[in-house]
Amino acid sequence: MANELDEMTGPVAEEGRDANVINKQIPIKVGTGSKIFEVLIWILPLPIISGIIWQVKKVNAGKYLSQLQQKIQQAASQIDNYMEQRVVILQNAARLVEKGIDLDKSTFTEIAKLRSGGSESFTEQNAAIEEVSKKINVAFENYPDLKAHQELEDAMQQNSYTQREITAAREHYNDVVNQWNAAVYEWPSKQIVAAKRGYTTRVPFAASKETKEKARSVMF
Repeated sequence: MANELDEMTGPVAEEGRDANVINKQIPIKVGTGSKIFEVLIWILPLPIISGIIWQVKKVNAGKYLSQLQQKIQQAASQIDNYMEQRVVILQNAARLVEKGIDLDKSTFTEIAKLRSGGSESFTEQNAAIEEVSKKINVAFENYPDLKAHQELEDAMQQNSYTQREITAAREHYNDVVNQWNAAVYEWPSKQIVAAKRGYTTRVPFAASKETKEKARSVMF
């Protein structure tokens, strides 16, 4: 029997293929079979016992999904906390840079906007923060005298460290979202409860189009 996937003979996608996160929440639904299943529980031998067991399973499933929702919220909040820290670090760095050179005043306007919050998604917030970070980094690299400023050097190191923390927090968020997306399709109890409550799948974090394009470009 031939290999279903044969890396030696192909076919090969020589042009490559990019992967994108689909920004779509899928409603959880159950079919007629699930409804029949719930009815049969109450007409099986010892229906009271089987019915009670089924009710307990649904209660536990509902409790699990509710707790998982809170876990997703906590993971999302952690990302926000790190992003807020990074904005503060960039704000301090911008002020230090301004002491050495005439920094573009729009940088402070952008930072103030980031600190004020808003309805932006994680992806939009990330793109805005990266834009501010880029401006400060360009100034830092183009003016050698700034590198001798220890406070600024420390701020740039903190910026790099916080970005790594944000990346780790996003990975954790995506892990929990993956737990949710798997759980709501666990038949019978979790899927049936999810469908009755009107739950949907959740969309994991995705990098912005601009960030992806920069990742493909030549950096050095």
